[in-house]
Amino acid sequence: MVNNKTQCFTCNKDKITYLCGGCLRNFCLVDLTEHRQILSEELHLIINDYDQCKQIFSEQKPNSHDLSLIDQINQWETDSIDKIKQKAQDCRNIIIGYSQTFLNDIEIKFNDLSEQVKQIHEENEFNEINLNYLRIQLRKITEELNNPSTISIEEDSQPFINEISIISLEKKLKFKKWKQNAITVAGGNGEGQESNQFKCPYGIFIDEYKNIFIADYNIHHIVECKYNAKEGQIFVGENKQGNRMDQLNYPTDVIINQQNRSVIIADRWNRRVIQWVNQNQQILIDNIDCYGLAIDKYGFLYASNGVKNEVRRWKMGEYENEGTIVAGGNGKGNRLNQLNHPTDIFVDEDQSVYVSDQNNHRVIKWGKDAKEGRIVAGGNGQGKNLNQLSLPHGVIVDDLGQIYVTDSHNHRIMRWCEGKEEGEVVVGGNGKGNQSNQLNLPSGLSFDDEGNLYVPDYLNHRIQKFEVIPCMKFIVK
Repeated sequence: MVNNKTQCFTCNKDKITYLCGGCLRNFCLVDLTEHRQILSEELHLIINDYDQCKQIFSEQKPNSHDLSLIDQINQWETDSIDKIKQKAQDCRNIIIGYSQTFLNDIEIKFNDLSEQVKQIHEENEFNEINLNYLRIQLRKITEELNNPSTISIEEDSQPFINEISIISLEKKLKFKKWKQNAITVAGGNGEGQESNQFKCPYGIFIDEYKNIFIADYNIHHIVECKYNAKEGQIFVGENKQGNRMDQLNYPTDVIINQQNRSVIIADRWNRRVIQWVNQNQQILIDNIDCYGLAIDKYGFLYASNGVKNEVRRWKMGEYENEGTIVAGGNGKGNRLNQLNHPTDIFVDEDQSVYVSDQNNHRVIKWGKDAKEGRIVAGGNGQGKNLNQLSLPHGVIVDDLGQIYVTDSHNHRIMRWCEGKEEGEVVVGGNGKGNQSNQLNLPSGLSFDDEGNLYVPDYLNHRIQKFEVIPCMKFIVK
């Protein structure tokens, strides 16, 4: 008889086992039954949380912020008497429309989530991935219920009357600012290999739980710093520099695939992109001089190649092919269809690719299926003027299309609006140094869900957090 027995994850005995599609672990029949019971109990917990959230929605009433807006409108109506009654009514209708739209959107999301929970429960076909997805969706709806208001009042002065209008809070995000003195959230204890030290941190990724993942370039490992933890822990690469599957060789970037919670790493000097899932390693892409990584909302993986001066895209699970060129690929140069040592990349909702074109000292945007790019930051030679960059690295684009760039050799983070001739300094720019308002060759950058800015301060061997300054909810001119 063929010996087809493997070790059970729970009892550690060699038995005939069955693979769980969610956690990718093998269980014997007895332990698999218990494992499924645990998953079933977790599903019931999610259903209970869903019911509680649905109750909150059912009891939802206009919040104090909406009521204060109505009060302002009523006061304005009284002061301006009959001339402006029609304007006041128009503004009321807009606010009511905003609130109704918000409640309608929440109801649609609840109905959709309800159907998914019902289907999963009835079919009894679910695993950890399904449960994690339900938790995330439920948490997003709850957060949206707790923070419903996105409008404010803007008052304009005119002769005899002050005309008012309703503006969206999102329009004011372009004025977002950060405290100029950063907080060191990891490292900052000199160069070294201790748990509270780094040796040239490079790429950075902040997950939805505010955990920080850092590619520690010169020590050849990935460090995870839990939210509010004082020290980090090695997540990948405990076995020092090397080319084995459990080793790294000068990693430059790290991202998290939220779909399966896998860690994807640009293992630069091993010329490969690797994936870690539950301590299992897999080479996704081989023979690539990769610097930067990105995943779009459709699950495509993007990687920059600093030697071939190109960015390629792969469909998840189809890494055996050469991928598709989405930027560059026409040799080294400074024409709009060329790149010169691309490093970090960002992909937006429309699958446009933003590339830190390092040696051309610019950020260039390639639309989907475009034959050439468009310069959206820098591109005026190397320098420190507001229309210049010097060896840019990290790049992120926000929902308003504003481009944030790590201007590495100018020791600053800049913000550019597409179409503008120059950018603005948001943090740093106070010369090279190790003070709380200074940086020393910053590499990447990342934001958490509150808008706080995190910067790997490469030669200061630390991670700096620049706290966002909350926007005012009311503007009166």
